Amino acid sequence: MDQQTSSIPATNGTPVAGTRTETDSLGSAQVPADAYWGISTLRAVENFPISGRPVGSMRSLIWAFGSVKCAAARANTALGLLDPVRSRAIEQASLEVRDGMFDAQFPVDRIQGGAGTSTNMNVNEVIANRALEILGFAKGQYAELDPIDHVNRGQSTNDTYPTAVKISLQAALLDYCAEHRLLIDSFAAKGSQFANIVKVGRTQLQDAVPMTLGQEFGAFAETLREDLARMAELGPHLKEINLGATAIGTGITAHPEYRALVTRELNQLTNLDLVSAHDLVEATSDTGVFMLLSGVLKRSAVKLSKICNDLRLLSSGPQSGFNEIFLPAVQAGSSIMPGKVNPVIPEVVNQVAFRVVGADATVTMAVEAGQLQLNAFEPVMADCLLESMEWLTAACRTLRTKCVDGIEANEPLLARRMEESVSIVTGMAPFIGYSNAAKLAKESLATGRGIRELVIAYGLLEADRLDALLSPSALAGIPDPVPAP
Repeated sequence: MDQQTSSIPATNGTPVAGTRTETDSLGSAQVPADAYWGISTLRAVENFPISGRPVGSMRSLIWAFGSVKCAAARANTALGLLDPVRSRAIEQASLEVRDGMFDAQFPVDRIQGGAGTSTNMNVNEVIANRALEILGFAKGQYAELDPIDHVNRGQSTNDTYPTAVKISLQAALLDYCAEHRLLIDSFAAKGSQFANIVKVGRTQLQDAVPMTLGQEFGAFAETLREDLARMAELGPHLKEINLGATAIGTGITAHPEYRALVTRELNQLTNLDLVSAHDLVEATSDTGVFMLLSGVLKRSAVKLSKICNDLRLLSSGPQSGFNEIFLPAVQAGSSIMPGKVNPVIPEVVNQVAFRVVGADATVTMAVEAGQLQLNAFEPVMADCLLESMEWLTAACRTLRTKCVDGIEANEPLLARRMEESVSIVTGMAPFIGYSNAAKLAKESLATGRGIRELVIAYGLLEADRLDALLSPSALAGIPDPVPAP
């Protein structure tokens, strides 16, 4: 079983050693004899030399397409439209495709014209030729088992492609949510670790009021946790499929009972609780769900990037910056400055976020560009969405394992800054008056004398009362630490 992608001969129909002749409505072409794909795939490879990234690199999409084709074969067999012998071969071939045995046989570029027809035909041809092999025939003997008449029976690219894309997106989203959740747990753990470390909070990069480093990291965890809820809301939208719609939603060429049967079979194969759309015409033309998912991914990426901005600021220095936390040193930071270490992990996550934001713009324009009963631009939507989730998944894993898990607090510096900070005066304002508090802040900044010293000197508060106001619970709203026994 040769899984390698064979070299692509010219489509001139002239016999070449090691090739087989295939014919379509445009003429004949020479296909490598060992290739499981056929003439439609060959033309697509020649027509779309765009990204250099093949459809076979989209593992979740190939898994989904294998499931779709297997479900279709089972439904058509139950309806008496496909004989059991061909059906068993198609099912076996479809499941082998689904399991990744033929990923290298999907050379069509991920970016393609034709609304995904090239991908659908690539799948049809690979399954047909593998099924022929299973039945004991040579590749290309389509009179025995045909990519369209048998593998694609009762189907159209316009219902199989979006269905496969939605299934693949659900798989990719599950992976992303899993890594996202682990990152949340990592930030939450740091929030607990830093719970009693008081520091100065900032607004507009200016000193504001006291807080704890634990509250800061706990907020990172919570802002990411909110995105999990938004992702969960996408489930019902991604589970609605238009399989059985065929070309535009009218179900032409499909058996009246096929739609219900194929959806049932597909659910048995995927365990996804997929549902058939109420209006197949609408479901075939409307790609709004992809824009909805893209928007949620953009939101998640932007918030993740903002957190990385904060990590870079908080770790800046080590002498001339904030220097409040230490990020793990993972590589030397300069080819000219000895000893320099850069926040490279947050930086790479920032760049992933920039890419996701750009992908969202692409998906938005692709959704808008749909015309009448079909949107021809689903391939670029699938490419953007699957890549965004793949990169975000890797970014969350990298940020967690190479950065957040190893962050430490610069406790001596934070304690010293709190002693010197005028930010503590805000908590005293209700007791000494806003005007007095403002005067103390100005005097402290001008003279270098601490707020506590000035309050005592002016007799504004008794020492016991002042100490209570300066406790961690009063400054940052946290319980005082329990003394060790």
